[in-house]
Amino acid sequence: MLPADFVEREYNLRTAFPDHPQWFARWSAESSSARSRLDSRLGLRYGSGPKQTLDLFPAESPRGALLFIHGGYWRALDKDDHSFVAPPFVGEGIGVAVINYDLCPDVSIAHIVEECRQAVAWLWREGESHGVPVDRLFVAGHSAGGHLVAMLYATDWRRYGVPVDAIRGGIAISGVFDLEPLIQVSFNADLKLDRGKARAMSPIHCTAEVHAPLLLAAGSGETSEFGRQSWLLWERWPQCRPAAARSPLFIAERHHFSVMSELGDRNSELTAAALEMLLA
Repeated sequence: MLPADFVEREYNLRTAFPDHPQWFARWSAESSSARSRLDSRLGLRYGSGPKQTLDLFPAESPRGALLFIHGGYWRALDKDDHSFVAPPFVGEGIGVAVINYDLCPDVSIAHIVEECRQAVAWLWREGESHGVPVDRLFVAGHSAGGHLVAMLYATDWRRYGVPVDAIRGGIAISGVFDLEPLIQVSFNADLKLDRGKARAMSPIHCTAEVHAPLLLAAGSGETSEFGRQSWLLWERWPQCRPAAARSPLFIAERHHFSVMSELGDRNSELTAAALEMLLA
């Protein structure tokens, strides 16, 4: 087991990156602008939980769909902070869904995973009627959302009435794929993880049922543990490595929060890699 003070330094990201408020403010402003410019269907309900809603951003002549899952350690942030991811993809014919989910400590991480599965199933059934057909569906997420993307890969989709090959690819940005270190962090008071729960919700201990490419990305300036997390899943799920990739994609001069803004920039390395997968 890693020393507790080391784990707290490595995983307490708001302390590690004190400029995080400026990135949150930027995401909020850019998201408000995106909603004002794009065709949208806001606040659609995909389940009975208080926060089980999503926003859809249809594309003209759609060539695919992207479902995005926000981060916040399963306990913070909101879909409204992440509409900014939609414009680069909508502009290329990819309809976008940005989802909310209920948060810890009101629910468990296992419950959140189930809600995300329900969101995929809802989008598969209902997306086309709202202008976002999902015959080519991709999933993406940041931080805790990156973990949730991986858990969508570790899903037997037949149980949800979704074809086993429905998900054509994924993007996990700065994800957490081994949850056991989080047992020691101060905010585990909200997560309520013990060793059994952490292992059960760790993608590295799950089988990838989806065999589509999974782009693993992170900032080069992440804490060392977040770099290690991306390498862990790269090594455990070789069948999900994108064909041309030789390693996870580490974005230069970006940290845990600044790297997320790259997904809203059509000219960034991260968005270019994502679009290469989506439009293949």
